[in-house]
Amino acid sequence: MGYFVYFALPVILLIIGFPIFLILLVTSIVAVLTVADVPTEAIQTYMFGSLDNFPLLAVPFFVLAGEIMAQGGIARRVIAMVMAIVGGMRGSLAVTTVAASELFGAMSHTAVGTVVAMGRMIYPSLKEGGYNDRFAVGLIASSGAIAVVIPPSIAMILYAISAEQSAVLLFTAGILPSLLIGVIDAAYVMGYARWKGVPLGDRAHWATIWKTSKDASWAIGSLAVIFGGIYGGVFTPTEAAGVAVVYSLAVTIFVYREVDLAGLWRILMASAYLISQILLIVTSAGIYSWLLTTSGIPQQIVASISALQMPRWELLLILNVGLLLAGSFLEPPAAILILTPLLLPIVRGVGVNPIHFGIIVAVNLSLGMYTPPFGLNLFSSQAIFNAPLSRIYLGVLPFLLVNFIALMIITYVPEISLVLVKH
Repeated sequence: MGYFVYFALPVILLIIGFPIFLILLVTSIVAVLTVADVPTEAIQTYMFGSLDNFPLLAVPFFVLAGEIMAQGGIARRVIAMVMAIVGGMRGSLAVTTVAASELFGAMSHTAVGTVVAMGRMIYPSLKEGGYNDRFAVGLIASSGAIAVVIPPSIAMILYAISAEQSAVLLFTAGILPSLLIGVIDAAYVMGYARWKGVPLGDRAHWATIWKTSKDASWAIGSLAVIFGGIYGGVFTPTEAAGVAVVYSLAVTIFVYREVDLAGLWRILMASAYLISQILLIVTSAGIYSWLLTTSGIPQQIVASISALQMPRWELLLILNVGLLLAGSFLEPPAAILILTPLLLPIVRGVGVNPIHFGIIVAVNLSLGMYTPPFGLNLFSSQAIFNAPLSRIYLGVLPFLLVNFIALMIITYVPEISLVLVKH
């Protein structure tokens, strides 16, 4: 009965079309009423108790900072700078999309926000530069998902809370894997451009590079403030998120002068909407995860898997496939909060470092963002580009394959994630 309530019931509700926070909440209520030996008062206690966590404050701050950067001219200047530097080689526009997505993903901390920014600003140039619609949409939808991996990632903050690990160590561990994904994507799009005979882009000129770099210096400064403050020990990731809000707001209002009071109100409303979605999932997942853990089911699963005596590589492959499927149905915050308490004891049992596993989870969920049929980036792309889902599916498949190769490398070469953590 317990397995049906905790696993089958959520799947049924998901198929029906319930939102994820309501799925978790309904499942938790049913569990309390039928299989869990706890009072109903525990629901509200653990729901609101899950919000009583200082590191969680980083989430709303980073969301607000990302929204300010997206609407305040910072994203546009970053993209212009990257285009000026990369221009002149075959495939430069596609490489620009990958590089700009990495940069903006590090600033916005949201995959959908990165897709929206890249879609509005670089999609027309891709079409004019000789790339077909299917490739352009697939490139933007897949590149935007890097925000789940590249630090400071909201997904990693939630994993750090769930797994009781250091967010700073997770940020550090995510640097090389996110760069590896970017390099592999860039190599693929350059090969594609050469194969398709895409025309050469405009040659890079020092004057243009200097002008755009100077214009974007305040925008790039946000990364220096965030990473310099965190790794320099000046402030915690939560404090860094608050500083990022103040910095980005000051730059967009007083330096770029692109946000007025009406614009600031729109930014606050858009941020509040996204923050409320995330925190609803956090509260619902808090009670669900607690009930699941206290039910003894995770311990039973760990014991069953241990009895199979699978080698580590085989277990990691199975978990990768499962995480990829989960990521194609669930948003990263929900997937992390639900699956981390379940899977972490399993991987610890075979000697996988929790920090390395956090990176594996983040990369899987980033791929899940554009895995057909339900990846969130797919529907965002459909809304932005007004393209049929069938065309978007075909566009993302090559990137899904390429990045799955990157996932395998990151999974089976843990030093990529841990080398910076150990020093």
